[in-house]
Amino acid sequence: LKVKLIGEANDYVGKGMHGGEIVVVPDADAGFVAADSSIVGNACLYGATGGDFHANGRAGERFCVRNSGAYAVAEGTGDHCCEYMTGGVVVVLGTVGRNVGAGMTGGIGYFYDKDGGFKERVNPEIVKMQRVTTGAGQDQLKHIIERHFEKTGSE
Repeated sequence: LKVKLIGEANDYVGKGMHGGEIVVVPDADAGFVAADSSIVGNACLYGATGGDFHANGRAGERFCVRNSGAYAVAEGTGDHCCEYMTGGVVVVLGTVGRNVGAGMTGGIGYFYDKDGGFKERVNPEIVKMQRVTTGAGQDQLKHIIERHFEKTGSE
């Protein structure tokens, strides 16, 4: 199943997702910069176990909470991103709120740290933070970002 929503979505988009693809992009005449605006609400991909998600814009709070297998890309998130995550891969191409990775025991999160403030937003109790240094990590991240661009037209 592939779903492409042109517009905006509310809370719980992709809750319990187990496969397929969800792409959310703003209408061409939306009148706002997608990367700076919320396009999906809170708790997107809550409990997802698989699938591919792309948001051409920001997500609300608790993005990918309890994610255990989905691949997800958003252009920024609110507080508590990747909370209790046990698997999957999350890429955030913009700023995040506080408490990133609280209770996260698995999976990978890639975060673009343009302003250098990411470290202060991470919950350090369990999560290990490091730069992408391996070829495999670089290849994975590049592939996910290229796919996001193809699916969303993101700038």
